[in-house]
Amino acid sequence: METGSQENTALTGRSATGPQGGHEPEWTGLPPGLLRMRRLLLVVWLGLLSAGLAVLLGLLVGPAWAAFAVLPLAVGAWGWVMLERNWRSWRYAERADDLLISRGVLWREETVVPYGRMQLVEVTSGPVERHFGLASVQLHTAAAASDATIPGLDPAEAERLRDRLTALGEARSAGL
Repeated sequence: METGSQENTALTGRSATGPQGGHEPEWTGLPPGLLRMRRLLLVVWLGLLSAGLAVLLGLLVGPAWAAFAVLPLAVGAWGWVMLERNWRSWRYAERADDLLISRGVLWREETVVPYGRMQLVEVTSGPVERHFGLASVQLHTAAAASDATIPGLDPAEAERLRDRLTALGEARSAGL
């Protein structure tokens, strides 16, 4: 889903054109598979924590205290909503000379990676990501602090982005 689309404009209140009519970059959001994966991990881990806490409290303190095992489930309800807010905040845009990565709900962070400064573009996918059909693109630059990652992409999009960024990086660095 692209940030400039009608659907996302209604959800986020942002559009592809700025308030003064200037043109902003074409933002691309992350696929919903990343949100599903993170929510499943939240439910699994907090479910296991609640079950373990209930058994432990029930055996050591008494059955009435086992009711406190629902507290992690309340944290899970809050986390369910926060995961969606975080997922909606991630987006990236390919411009003529650089790649923009924007993320964050409370503290907004925007990373600008010039194509000519890229040294390595990696596509990674762990076992859980592979199960959900996701991959991450990691950009390495000369400055260690400026490495950037775009998580949860479709593998085909991650490979396309890697190939495009590598080609643009080679073209830009050749002109230095």
